[in-house]
Amino acid sequence: MSDIEIKVPNIGDFKDVEVIEVLVKKGQSIKKNDPLITIESDKSSVEIPSSFEGKISNLNIKVGDKVSEGDLILTLEKSSQINQKVEQKPIIEKEFKKIEVIKPEVQQETKVLNNVSNISSASPKARKFARELGVDINKVLGSERDGRVVEEDIKKFVALRSNNNAEVVEEKKPSKIKNEFEHSDFGQIEIKDIPRVKKLSSKYLTNSWTTIPHVTNHDEADITEMESFRNSLTDIYTGEKIKITPLAFIVKALVASLKKFPSFNSSIDEIETGKMTMKKYYHIGIAVDTPNGLMVPKIRNANNKKISHISRELREVSELCRNLKIDKKELFGGSMTITSLGGIGGSFFTPIINYPEVAILGVGRSEKKQIYINGKFQTRTMLPISLSYDHRIIDGAEAARFNNDLKENLGKNFAYKLAV
Repeated sequence: MSDIEIKVPNIGDFKDVEVIEVLVKKGQSIKKNDPLITIESDKSSVEIPSSFEGKISNLNIKVGDKVSEGDLILTLEKSSQINQKVEQKPIIEKEFKKIEVIKPEVQQETKVLNNVSNISSASPKARKFARELGVDINKVLGSERDGRVVEEDIKKFVALRSNNNAEVVEEKKPSKIKNEFEHSDFGQIEIKDIPRVKKLSSKYLTNSWTTIPHVTNHDEADITEMESFRNSLTDIYTGEKIKITPLAFIVKALVASLKKFPSFNSSIDEIETGKMTMKKYYHIGIAVDTPNGLMVPKIRNANNKKISHISRELREVSELCRNLKIDKKELFGGSMTITSLGGIGGSFFTPIINYPEVAILGVGRSEKKQIYINGKFQTRTMLPISLSYDHRIIDGAEAARFNNDLKENLGKNFAYKLAV
């Protein structure tokens, strides 16, 4: 038994009419008078019904195509039970001309098999109404026979969504790129579980990166005197060298800059409210690299602590994180975060803001460079810094001034002030 071709019927003088919906798919079994596609001119939209019953063997049309009378829509594997063609009157031509009303002859009952398709049955007029409101008609429960959707159903759907403070127009999520091949097609692989900490932090990182307009300023701080001072620290009683991590000095320098630039010590929960939370405390987050993933404990009230105390606390919280013994609350409620790659290597990078904070300071590995100062080159220890900030709250000029202040705080003589 040969396949049956279903073509676009007589639509009058209209040519190159756009297909706005394809209501069936390949492999689907349909009955005569089931709607196949919806076409739309600049005046009206009409469903084209099937003139036969059978199983779709090939679909020759897609949304966006331009069609005219006689164009092939699809081919059917002819059903043994039905071989009588349904008369297709030139109704469609009339409907394009009349615009306002789609006649019952064309509005045939759509009986879509639930196990094959989830496309709702609805008249072209209802579909057009739904598109104008940005409503996915397939999510609307129809009140007519066989679940057919009418305009009143769409109005009720919109009202219900509004009452629930939901968006009528649903944002389209970026479509996931589907791999054409499996990884195993190219060689041996191993499937491993993502560490729990990384799984938990991933949603926060994604939220921060997609909702906060990040900008990153890169600069270098001259820490020659600071390093000289740090390496000269000794115990006044034993004479033994005191080991103080450079990060402790950076924490104190950052606190001083936060006091001068309070917008960096703020948060915005909802930009639409026009409000921002100005924090009166100075809790500095420290990104800790652990075998289980990145964790960010806080050095609470860093403004009231000496460098030696901060250095000791940095070691303690890092150890708690690596052993997964840190209190969950200690990972929240920060002013600003420092993430340092100095112990590993690297210079500049783009750190992601730790929401709901509005800025983060990235620190690279310091190195000695020849810097031209006062007419001659001098060997200086330079620290690469990368400041990422929320551009909704902080502009570029303010970020540059913040960096300059931070560099000054880490520069000559500041280390001595901190130690006193």
